[in-house]
Amino acid sequence: MPAATDENEIMSAAERLGQVVAQHPAVEKYKQAQRAVAEDTDASRLMSEFGRQIEALARQEQGGMRVTDAQRQQLETLQTQIASHIKVKALNMAEVDFTDLLRRVSQTWQRPLGEALGGARRGAAGAGAGAGAVPGDPRRGA
Repeated sequence: MPAATDENEIMSAAERLGQVVAQHPAVEKYKQAQRAVAEDTDASRLMSEFGRQIEALARQEQGGMRVTDAQRQQLETLQTQIASHIKVKALNMAEVDFTDLLRRVSQTWQRPLGEALGGARRGAAGAGAGAGAVPGDPRRGA
């Protein structure tokens, strides 16, 4: 049986993983796209205005007032302008690539953990103990 891993070793490995992920081209592309939007006065204005409108409508709804059709139309118009802005499109695409990278990294490190936990659960459930089973786990039948 391998020696137990201490928390410091796990944190060190996580730090190294973060440093490696930070060097991936998707991260740089995302940072560049964020800068491009921040430096573009039109894009920044659209994004700020959208944020302000969303906040105002949320406060209005929390106060018990309904959002009017005119307000909804104004927000949709702003969304269309944002969606058609080339730098915002580039930011959205870069964000999708970055998020996909993080998802794949997360799935990769979770796979061996899931296998380790799955094996422990099957063993406990097979022995009839149920100690390793998760409440509501569909494999358990509960």
